[in-house]
Amino acid sequence: MLLMGNCFADDDASDWTHYGGNAAGERYVVADQINPGNVRNLTLAWQYRTGDLASKPEAVARSAFEVTPIIIEDQLIFCTPFNEVISLNPVTGAQQWRYDPGIDLQSEPANKFICRGVSYWPGQPDGDAGFCNDRIFMGTNDRRVIALDRASGEPCLEFGTDGMVHQTPSRSLAWEGEFQITSAPTIVHDLVIVGSSISDNRVSDAPRGIVRAFDARTGAERWTFDPIVADDTEWANGSASRTGHTNVWAPMSVDAANDLVFLPTSSPSPDFYGGLRPGNNRYANSLVALRASTGELVWHFQTIHHDVFDYDLPAQPTLTTLRRDGQEIPAVVQATKTGLLFIFNRLTGEPLFEIEERSVPQTDVPGEVTSPTQPVPVKPEPLTQWGMTEDDLWGLTPIDKRDCRQRFRALRSDGIFTPPSLRGSVSVPFTGGGANWGGIAVERDLNIAIVNTSNLAHIIRLIPRKDVQQVIDNQGDEELAAQGGTPYAVSRELFLSSALDLPCNKPPWGQISAVDLNSGEILWQSPFGTTRDLGPRLFGIRLPLPGLDFGTPSLGGPLVTAGGLIFIGAALDNYLRAIDVRTGNELWRQRLPAGPQATPMSYVRNGRQYVVIAAGGHRDADTTMGDYILAFALPR
Repeated sequence: MLLMGNCFADDDASDWTHYGGNAAGERYVVADQINPGNVRNLTLAWQYRTGDLASKPEAVARSAFEVTPIIIEDQLIFCTPFNEVISLNPVTGAQQWRYDPGIDLQSEPANKFICRGVSYWPGQPDGDAGFCNDRIFMGTNDRRVIALDRASGEPCLEFGTDGMVHQTPSRSLAWEGEFQITSAPTIVHDLVIVGSSISDNRVSDAPRGIVRAFDARTGAERWTFDPIVADDTEWANGSASRTGHTNVWAPMSVDAANDLVFLPTSSPSPDFYGGLRPGNNRYANSLVALRASTGELVWHFQTIHHDVFDYDLPAQPTLTTLRRDGQEIPAVVQATKTGLLFIFNRLTGEPLFEIEERSVPQTDVPGEVTSPTQPVPVKPEPLTQWGMTEDDLWGLTPIDKRDCRQRFRALRSDGIFTPPSLRGSVSVPFTGGGANWGGIAVERDLNIAIVNTSNLAHIIRLIPRKDVQQVIDNQGDEELAAQGGTPYAVSRELFLSSALDLPCNKPPWGQISAVDLNSGEILWQSPFGTTRDLGPRLFGIRLPLPGLDFGTPSLGGPLVTAGGLIFIGAALDNYLRAIDVRTGNELWRQRLPAGPQATPMSYVRNGRQYVVIAAGGHRDADTTMGDYILAFALPR
């Protein structure tokens, strides 16, 4: 029987027991002790340091501290980027236990050392309350799934082999770090469901992004879902055998009452040339709903046809309830790198706002066949910049702007969905979004979605195989990838001015938005982030810039509380902020010792509400590195 409404295991959201707050990924807590009238009084309640900055500085330099802790009774539990799991006292920050799986810190992971979170399996309510009845699960950078006793942090030896299951990729790996698990496992019933993060653009026939479900007690594999369907007509001419990926690297979400798990899938390999995988590539770049107990497909919707833009679905689908004509509708909201929100009835897959197939620019690259249209919801409108014209160019100085203009005139820029080209194409939003893995938060009473987005441009250039060595010899700041097995390598670089290394598109470079989910209307948008920590580097030294409210790109997501506040780090300055959910006005900001490229969480213990965030920086964002977990609260 299908059930309606917010049918989640911890529906009242009184505790942050999942990576996204609850199984639905709403990032909402009912705590209201902290509110717009007193938030200015927030102070540091405690801080904890993992010690990684001092003990493993070289590994920290190749990491991103993206974790959001969970709280289970009297334990605040999180993982470091190196998959150490730590339990703290949530009132004092004192360490209770620590587990180290011993990953190889000399290895080179596909996407930095990352662990976004751990997951909790409560066991059986009437089961033995002894060792490993309830468990903490984690996926690792070296593709293990590990089960730990929640109370002690010791491995649950009956799970797999000595408390762990090693994932086996579909194809042999080029190096051990090519395949990793970066997001928290998904728990539903007695299953642990995991996706994967796989290195992009190395070869066309990369490992496949198979999703796997394991028995939470024994580690036995219960089902798999392979998004690449060999006999599907939308993988034309046998092209399914010449590609890989379509993985689920972002977090998943669960409607346990209706036995549904929701998967945000990525692009097929390689990202920027699809000539060997003609067709729409069904289930890639799609929101996929599976029967959680069996892995059977229930419905899906593809948000990008035949992706050549690296527009993965990067964020956890968020399950919530919409209200229309006096009725409650069970919904799922998917944030995208294109800055769109796709909103569906989560039981049927029916769009809750009309989705149009709109004509888009077509490729001029020999061998490529791009989709003539792409799906765009009528509401909500895009939350980020779409495409770039010469009028959008900007420079802090006349020299900067002239440089940007000269480079722009040599590139292809035909608006949103401009495909990669041989001369170089301007891709806006850039491959980091729009939205990214931080996803959205939902204010339940008002049915408002809060989402932070980035406004940057990439230059994507395909390089004929015969010219690759010449490009390598003259390489500048661009990233080069082989795309082996195809006629083209690819270069990717941010569209920045040569002089000051600042974006060539006009501000804001990042913003935060509120969307009424019932009507689809944008309620407010505000620039998000300052330039204080974005100055250019000279001989490795960051030059100061005034703290201008130009907005910055962001990595991490928002938290919404019943007190009417949004808490968010994420921006590329070292601040945690509190924002009024109704107006978008910033009410409080706190300078942090390192970059808070993570999502905060909140809970109440001993009558006191705490807001907790990881501040450890992000290698790709070039923010201040650290190893902090920080808790803020009102004075006692």
